[in-house]
Amino acid sequence: MDSSSVEKIDVTAVNKKENRSLYVKREKIHPKKATGSFRRLKWIIMGITLAIYYITPWIRWDRGVGAPDQAVLVDIEHNRFYFFFIELWPQEVYYITGILIVAALSLFLVTALFGRAWCGYSCPQTVWTDLFIFVERAIEGDRNARLKLDRAPMSFDKFQKRFLKHTIWVAIGVVTGGAWVFYFADAPTLFRDLLTFEAGSVAYITVAILTATTYVFGGLMREQVCTYMCPWPRIQGAMIDEESLSVTYHALRGEPRGPHKKGDSWEGRGHCIDCNQCVAVCPMGIDIRDGSQLECITCALCIDACDGVMEKIGLPKGLISYDTYAGQNTAEPIKKQQVRFIRPRTLIYGFLLLLVGSIMLVTLLNRSELDVNVIRDRNPLYVTLSDGTLRNGYTVKILNKTHDLRRFEISVEGIEITSRWLQTEGHNEQDLIVVVPGDAVSSVKLFVAANAEQLAGKSSRDIAIVVKDLANGNAERTETTFKGPR
Repeated sequence: MDSSSVEKIDVTAVNKKENRSLYVKREKIHPKKATGSFRRLKWIIMGITLAIYYITPWIRWDRGVGAPDQAVLVDIEHNRFYFFFIELWPQEVYYITGILIVAALSLFLVTALFGRAWCGYSCPQTVWTDLFIFVERAIEGDRNARLKLDRAPMSFDKFQKRFLKHTIWVAIGVVTGGAWVFYFADAPTLFRDLLTFEAGSVAYITVAILTATTYVFGGLMREQVCTYMCPWPRIQGAMIDEESLSVTYHALRGEPRGPHKKGDSWEGRGHCIDCNQCVAVCPMGIDIRDGSQLECITCALCIDACDGVMEKIGLPKGLISYDTYAGQNTAEPIKKQQVRFIRPRTLIYGFLLLLVGSIMLVTLLNRSELDVNVIRDRNPLYVTLSDGTLRNGYTVKILNKTHDLRRFEISVEGIEITSRWLQTEGHNEQDLIVVVPGDAVSSVKLFVAANAEQLAGKSSRDIAIVVKDLANGNAERTETTFKGPR
């Protein structure tokens, strides 16, 4: 028997002997109601973010005849994304990439400045968990009442409260899922179809899935989502430095801690009276006095709780406050220190954010209403006509991004041609004029003929196909080649 086997047996024996379990059952967290400036800020942010999420699909935006009037719409059927005055096509997916890059850089910058401010105030998991806890507190009471109800045996009163709570949670989940599907179809129409059971099965399945995830994540799992499912707590360590602000307990001021009676001296002891109010209000169930922890979402509710206690016992606030890692072992609150918001890390994030945002803005302001794609024939590469000239074929796709019918003229540059014509709907057209409806794509076949001498002894020659909008003169030039024999 090798040493590793002996070690395993020894560990197992020790665990059995001491009757210890390698896995600890989750202890349900019942955060106490907090009051203070940070709690008010969280209520305000929760109200704003939920209002934006639920109301946005109902905002109207006039885009003209034949175009949807929903301000924000992901039109999967017609391959469009509408955002107020912006309309994106599948060919412009790079804008979505740019938006994701800007969002990531913004998150990096905020984290470098204020730690996990996104997690504590704006993350959907945090917002909906706050909402679910609000409902739970309104029905079952504050922390002590909920703990007592958990320990009590099942009764009619307990069943009634639990049934009402879970019913409201499910209703919130339904509204959440319903609001999400409204971003993918006309909201008033889809709302009517959902109520009359005339909507498609995909809509009902999506609402059901989002209802279940909202109910489970916000009502049942809560802090477990942040601790075990979300990768950001493990990534954020690379985004912060010693001067990043975070919720901090000032150990030099607070320790040694212990109970305190009115009239007792503060000599030889810290200001922390070990009341555990900071733990009671924490939605993650941690003790901020143990230092920086993976589970902490920097919601700052412990600051409100501790400031309230300090005010009652006549001591300065700030025992728990927003502070930097460099200053967390000082006894002074952050208001007496100077924080450097401008430093190499934040400058790099800010510069990259400005650069990507500027590139996106410039390209968006200068984006063309015309998009052309040219595909030359590969089989055959060329055809020799009866008069000895060479003919090449091209498929020209013209995208009209406006909402009006437009006429486009096609021309060829870079080679002296003998003839050119379009093949559309079974007949040839010599005028090379293509009519494209508004908000649509038209595909035509273009044939170009030229003498073999134009190739100058080579097998191909670079040319350009130019598509010109006859309404405003805008033109798109696409490089391609004219092929001949080797």
